[in-house]
Amino acid sequence: MRTKKYIFLLIAILFAGLSINVSAQEQLQVTEKTETVAVTAADNQIVTSDSSIKQEKTGTIQESFINFLKSTGFAMINWKDIIMLLISCLLLYLAIVKKFEPLLLLPIAFGMLLSNLPGAGLYNPDLFAGGHIDWKTFGSGAGLLDYLYLGVKLGIYPCIIFIGVGAMTDFGPLIANPKSLLLGAAAQLGIFATYLGAIGLGFLPREAASIGIIGGADGPTAIYLTSKLAPELLGPIAVAAYSYMALVPVIQPPIMRALTTIKERGIKMKQLRTVSMKEKIIFPIVVTIFVSLLLPSAAPLIGSLMLGNLMRECGVVERLSKTVQNELMNITTIFLGITVGATATAGTFLNIKTLEILAIGIIAFSVGTGGGVLLAKFMNLFVKEKINPLIGSAGVSAVPMAARVSQVVGQETDPTNFLLMHAMGPNVAGVIGSAVAAGIMLTMLG
Repeated sequence: MRTKKYIFLLIAILFAGLSINVSAQEQLQVTEKTETVAVTAADNQIVTSDSSIKQEKTGTIQESFINFLKSTGFAMINWKDIIMLLISCLLLYLAIVKKFEPLLLLPIAFGMLLSNLPGAGLYNPDLFAGGHIDWKTFGSGAGLLDYLYLGVKLGIYPCIIFIGVGAMTDFGPLIANPKSLLLGAAAQLGIFATYLGAIGLGFLPREAASIGIIGGADGPTAIYLTSKLAPELLGPIAVAAYSYMALVPVIQPPIMRALTTIKERGIKMKQLRTVSMKEKIIFPIVVTIFVSLLLPSAAPLIGSLMLGNLMRECGVVERLSKTVQNELMNITTIFLGITVGATATAGTFLNIKTLEILAIGIIAFSVGTGGGVLLAKFMNLFVKEKINPLIGSAGVSAVPMAARVSQVVGQETDPTNFLLMHAMGPNVAGVIGSAVAAGIMLTMLG
């Protein structure tokens, strides 16, 4: 009986074990199926998310590339920008290859190139709209050239240039022959005649004064006056002034020959007396006091010019004199040229006014040349020691180029005639004269 019980118990245990095993296998299969379904779903989700990520990455790369292309200057450039870039390259060619006033025309041309590069934001004319500086937005929206342009707008660069010019100028020929001061003054006739002519052509008085100053053939003075009266015309006027200064040997000789006879061109002038150091030291002091009291608005230019000259002549600040003649003047010339050129944007340069300024400017220069020659001829009616009228053309303040032209034209008639030192008198007088003319314009219109 016990044996049968054990056998039944074993059979029952065996069936129970089999049933448990079967149920366990069924559960395991269900679990495996569930896990397989879950894994498959997860895999599908991963694949889907991977593809979406790839699509997003592809879209982001494409958008970034498109945005990059849109941000380039090639996408923003227009025909006006292209024309201005071509003009700047032409001016660079004239400065480098033809050597037209390269010390200033080269930085002017390159400044023009920089300001007309689309999207660069180096110069923003809106900050100086209406002749006033927008200080509120200046700190956040200004470019590099905007900061440098403050030296022009505030009249700093031209005055520093004048200190250097004074330190390089010898007023001895003017002191030795005071009559040459009248010739320098007569050459400023072109400034005032052009001022009236420009008004007749429809320019506003302040614009006409800025155009007229081209006749003085003095770049820093033209920039100083224009920055005060008509800053929107600064680019065209600066380009015209320095271009015509470079063309002195081309423009002046035909006018000089047309207004003089061979006999007049052959007049020989006696050698100038020697000027003492004491006279050379007193001269800049007296001129500064007299002119500044007569025309206070001319004090910045005249004072700077005479300060530089006093440094040259006094002999006790030789190191300062050399500094303002070289390092200081060279650095300022770079800043002045680049920022003046930067004002020649497409909006201010590509218009009919620019062509009118270029045309009127050469007339102003020609009238100034003729005015000095004609006054010398008139003075010969009253003086015993005759004046060669050719030196009157040097009254425009293109120092010393205008004086050299007088020498060259004089020697065409008589190779033994040396007019250079005589012509330097009106030439340096023209520097003073153009500064005085600018002071008069500022007093009248400023």
